[in-house]
Amino acid sequence: MDSLATETVDIGGAQNIDEVMQKVAEHKGCGTSGGSGKASCGTGAGENDLPQEIWDKVKNHPCYSEEAHHHYARMHVAVAPACNIQCNYCNRKYDCANESRPGVVSEKLTPEQASKKVLAVASTIPQMTVLGIAGPGDPLANPEKTFKTFELIAKTAPDIKLCLSTNGLALPQHVDTIAKFNVDHVTITINMVDPDIGAQIYPWIFWNRKRIFGREAAEILTEHQMRGLEMLTERGILCKVNSVMIPGINDKHLVEVNKAVKSRGAFLHNIMPLISSPEHGTVFGLNGQRGPTAQELKALQDSCEGEMNMMRHCRQCRADAVGLLGEDRSAEFTTDKIMAMEVTYDLESRQAYQAQVEIERQKVAAAKNAELNTLAGEGNEDIKILIAVATKGSGRVNEHFGHAKEFQIYELSTKGAKFIGHRRVDLYCQGGYGEEDSLETIIRAINDCTAVFVAKIGGCPKNDLVKAGIDPVDEFAFEFIEQSAITYFKRYLDKVNSGEIVHAERGDATLRQGAFITA
Repeated sequence: MDSLATETVDIGGAQNIDEVMQKVAEHKGCGTSGGSGKASCGTGAGENDLPQEIWDKVKNHPCYSEEAHHHYARMHVAVAPACNIQCNYCNRKYDCANESRPGVVSEKLTPEQASKKVLAVASTIPQMTVLGIAGPGDPLANPEKTFKTFELIAKTAPDIKLCLSTNGLALPQHVDTIAKFNVDHVTITINMVDPDIGAQIYPWIFWNRKRIFGREAAEILTEHQMRGLEMLTERGILCKVNSVMIPGINDKHLVEVNKAVKSRGAFLHNIMPLISSPEHGTVFGLNGQRGPTAQELKALQDSCEGEMNMMRHCRQCRADAVGLLGEDRSAEFTTDKIMAMEVTYDLESRQAYQAQVEIERQKVAAAKNAELNTLAGEGNEDIKILIAVATKGSGRVNEHFGHAKEFQIYELSTKGAKFIGHRRVDLYCQGGYGEEDSLETIIRAINDCTAVFVAKIGGCPKNDLVKAGIDPVDEFAFEFIEQSAITYFKRYLDKVNSGEIVHAERGDATLRQGAFITA
């Protein structure tokens, strides 16, 4: 078997990995810059940073653009129940409304039901711009259902971007069909390029009508993943690579995965934390395999960011998620409700609404840039702090502390405000009363943050946050996040320079994964 995991491809005379990356990037219209050869386009890139054809693909895609995820929504349709591999971190659950993680759905749909659901959601949520098929199994283990769904949606809602997520085992044989249906975005979950490590993650694969185990299975899987990634990027299809960080198994190895997918033209790399709570029933959950801490995850992402662009705003969504990243409105669109609806798809109204979203988006960017200019010449380049933000979206501080199901995390420095992730939490306010047990978990989730920005906060949680060394900030209620964050950081530097406070790094934080999505 010819392994592609370490192969160096000769494209137009390129003889090494950096040259290959440049050639592939140029083919996709996205060059590289800087000594590291890092691709110059990614989740934080704006219109002036990207070739027009790439910008058109990512500008309103909430997964491929960190900026867009504050403003635009996505939905997944669960039409692909079968899977062709077994992962030790996965347990697919059906009829489950209370968990937020991949592989979980409340309803499985036919392509016809999915098509009508997409029209209903797009008519109700005009900022919904992306339709993805991500399971609950593997879309390419269910090719007929997957491509029939894409065919129906392309006919009735041509403005919606089409995406799929796959483990990559069956990818090479379906690349031509993916291109035929104008699926411009493909996510491949790649957790290893070393079959010995893969054998610890994947017990078996189902290939050529038989089940294959152990190292042989992992060798076949990684070969198909690498080949499929190359085939997609050669066709100009944007590829995001997802990797699950599993401490003690592939955490150090993911640096090699990062290099391998970069060399084959991947647009983004998304390193996600392992979800391993025992109640989820996965092999890793039941054998006690832990997930990473917040700072372990950030350190790995930071180390890989020097090589290529990292996605940090992933929510590890359910296979039937609907709405902005960080929210799930799937309960509003059950099959019974959808089938009873009279749906009229008003493309003109959707376009008008999205035009207003773009105006708001430009305001956010302008406010950030104006405030960022005031940091010039501040010094203290080595000082960095994290803040947590309660937000409902639109790039504003617009959520009550007690109503937040997650906090968005920003790193502040003299370079500005950089989004680095999110922290799921249990609701503090339930039934109008604060839950002290929930407050303890929230503090653990944002323990590495210097401050938490909220639209409003009560006296009791405010006092407990102060005791924990976290500054509760409500003065920027309903203002733009990044502009407000930079203002706060300037004041922080002033206090450090005057001796009012001594800058010190805070401790680590606990990642609350798979949090319940219902109160």
